[in-house]
Amino acid sequence: MSDLVFYTHPMSRGRIIRWMLEEVGQPYTTELLGYESSMKGPAYLAVNPMGKVPAIKHGDTVVTECGAICAYLADAFPQANLAPPTGSRLRGPYYRWLFFAAGPVEQAVGLKAMGVEVPAERERMLGCGSMDHVLDALEGALDGRDHLAGDSFTAADLYVASHLGWGMNFGTIEKRPTFERYVALHHARPAAKRAVEIDDRIIAEQAQPQPAG
Repeated sequence: MSDLVFYTHPMSRGRIIRWMLEEVGQPYTTELLGYESSMKGPAYLAVNPMGKVPAIKHGDTVVTECGAICAYLADAFPQANLAPPTGSRLRGPYYRWLFFAAGPVEQAVGLKAMGVEVPAERERMLGCGSMDHVLDALEGALDGRDHLAGDSFTAADLYVASHLGWGMNFGTIEKRPTFERYVALHHARPAAKRAVEIDDRIIAEQAQPQPAG
């Protein structure tokens, strides 16, 4: 058995980590959890007390939160070339945009999805400021560029493209030509396609009626 275990649900942020694992290319075991059942059960709460997915266990190391998992896997498996080398000048922008997605993007999208309107005079209280500020900053970083850190694909691109793709698909992020081009480019990667096929197949299998008896 693999010493890399992936806890997920096929209709969750776990789809981001499925893509990351496929990019890493190392064997892993998938543990599927149910929202109102095993995800809140004692066995999984011992892994993640929040009772949320995704999470990974690598040997004795547990990592939760998508941004942290992406960063961890990129460093744990450097042969996949998913992060600039330590000490590289590109490490700064790599961290910047990886955690920009984990912070301001997640926060702004969550507020919009919940229908929360933040008064302009209170935007300074939030790390994201406003959705427009977040999207304008991200668009500026991607204008005329295929990658956020140098000229090669990194975990930052994977994480940002995942957020943009999901948000534009569900109407929580405004469709902008720069975003659409960037997402289409990275979603065309073989590992991204494999990840989608795996999770979509699981969803289809779960939808099949179970035999009686």
